[in-house]
Amino acid sequence: MDDGFQPVKSADRTLDVLEALAGTPGDRSLGELTRALGIPKSSLHGILRTMVRRGWVEADEAGTRFRLGLRAVQIGASYVDGDDAVARYARLLDGLAAAFGETVHLGRLSGPDVTYLAKRESVHPLRLYSAIGRMLPAHATALGKALLAQRGDATVEDLLHWPLASLTPNTITDRGKLFGELATIRALRWAADREENTVGISCFAVALGPHDAISVSIPTARLDTGMEARLISALLDVSGAA
Repeated sequence: MDDGFQPVKSADRTLDVLEALAGTPGDRSLGELTRALGIPKSSLHGILRTMVRRGWVEADEAGTRFRLGLRAVQIGASYVDGDDAVARYARLLDGLAAAFGETVHLGRLSGPDVTYLAKRESVHPLRLYSAIGRMLPAHATALGKALLAQRGDATVEDLLHWPLASLTPNTITDRGKLFGELATIRALRWAADREENTVGISCFAVALGPHDAISVSIPTARLDTGMEARLISALLDVSGAA
């Protein structure tokens, strides 16, 4: 509901800068940020200098390129450390990691995206690269689809950004096909991502409630019918124990 609230422009711009730096690997120049955010260069330079002084942003030696600073990492870690779900589901992540030796994630739906809150690394050299705090389009991940399936199609329609982004040739971007898959997930109680987010990686997930889900990711080269059946069975057991 619109209560007439008007955001504070300087605060809005500061948060825009943080989100822009968080959304792109590596560093970005003042000019790149100006074009991306539509903030006048003089105003943006002042915002960046303030954020550098406070540790939220780091600049290169020339002071022309910027990236997130340690303060942003500390605040993000503080959120995860204080999240009840991360502690509550830790034993479930540990159990799946011990049973399969593959990458295990806890994710949370946030708008059209899913964010990694916790992970357990694979014991194998060939594995999925991921990081706590990483955001991915929900429609392209098993975690996200498991959580989208907790909602009705009308809610999903409003939640996602159309047209849907294609991360790989296997990403489902067709509206009808996605809604058909969500219906199947509701019936089966588990979701799969078959190289839809990363080529060479398959993933299976179950929802632990309306907001959080748990997944196991495995290189497709190590996946066979027996392994898939065992993963799904274990995930369904986890879902029932959550």
